[in-house]
Amino acid sequence: MPQANYLTSIFRNIRYGVFQSTLASYSLDAIKSHQKGLMQRGLPKQKPIVGVKDIVLVSSGKGGVGKSTIATNLAVGLKLEAPDKKIGLLDTDIFGPTIPLMMNLHDTPFLTDTNLMEPLVNYGVKCMSFGFLIEESSPIIWRGLMVMQALEKLMRQVNWGDIDYLVVDTPPGTGDTHLSLVQNLPINGVVLVTTPQSAALQVTKRGAVMYNMLKIPIIGLVENMSSVKCPNCSNEILIFGDGTKQLSEDLQVPILEKLPLNCTKADGGDKGVPVVLDANNGQSELYRHLAKKVVQFLSSKENSKVIL
Repeated sequence: MPQANYLTSIFRNIRYGVFQSTLASYSLDAIKSHQKGLMQRGLPKQKPIVGVKDIVLVSSGKGGVGKSTIATNLAVGLKLEAPDKKIGLLDTDIFGPTIPLMMNLHDTPFLTDTNLMEPLVNYGVKCMSFGFLIEESSPIIWRGLMVMQALEKLMRQVNWGDIDYLVVDTPPGTGDTHLSLVQNLPINGVVLVTTPQSAALQVTKRGAVMYNMLKIPIIGLVENMSSVKCPNCSNEILIFGDGTKQLSEDLQVPILEKLPLNCTKADGGDKGVPVVLDANNGQSELYRHLAKKVVQFLSSKENSKVIL
C-alpha cells in the first residue's frame, strides 16, 4: 500500500475510534440534548407580522388537491361568519400564484411612505400575492435564494394593518417555503387538504409528519373532491373511496369537512367569485361550517403559539 494511502487509513481509523469512544461517554439524554441544540442553532427567531393576531396555514404535500380554492373560500367564509373581524389572505406560491384569479384582483399594490405594499381588497378580505407583482403570463424561473427573498417581501413588507385571522395559501411539498413560514412566523394551526385517493393521502401524511416534527398544531383535515352528485338521480358517488377516515385516525386529528366535487365551485374560482358567497349553493354552508370550526380552534384555550 502506498505510504500516503496507508497514513490516510490510519488517521481515519484513529478519528473513528475517538468518535466511538466519545460517543460512548455520552448518555442518550445528553446526545439528544446536543442534537436539539444543533438543530436550533442558527434558526431565525419567530417574529409576528405587525398587526396580525392569528395565522392559519392551508397546506398539503400534494399538488392539485384544491388548497387555493379552500384557502380562498375559508378566508371569505371567515369574513361572513365574523363580519366584525378583519381577515387577510396571503398567497405564498411564488411559482403558481392563483389567488389573484380566485379573488378577482389584478391591480398592482401601492407603496406606502414607508415602502410597504398595500394589500388589495375584495369581499372584505385583504389579499397579497406575488401574482400582483408580475405579468399574468410571466413564468418565474428562479433558484431557491430568489424565491426566499420574494417570500420575505410577502411576509415582512406588506402593510396589513390590523388582521384577526390571516389565512396562508401554501405551495405543494414540504420544502423551503414551508420551513421559512414555520421558522419565521408564529403559526397557530394548519388545515391539511387532501383528496381521498391513496396517492394524495400518502403525500398529505408526509406533510402532516413534517408539521408534527416542527410542533405546529394541525387543526384538522379537509377532504376535497370527496364525491360527485349524479346529475340524473342526485345520488352521491364516491370517486376515490374513503381513505381519509383512516388518515384521520392515524394522525388523531378530525376531518373538518368533506367537500364534494362541484362545477359551480370550479366556475366561481375561474370567475373570481368564491362559491361561499352563493347562499343558494350547498357548498356555501360547508365552507361556512369549516370557517366556524377554524374559529373555534383558534379561540380554544388549548391552542397556543409555538416558538421554536
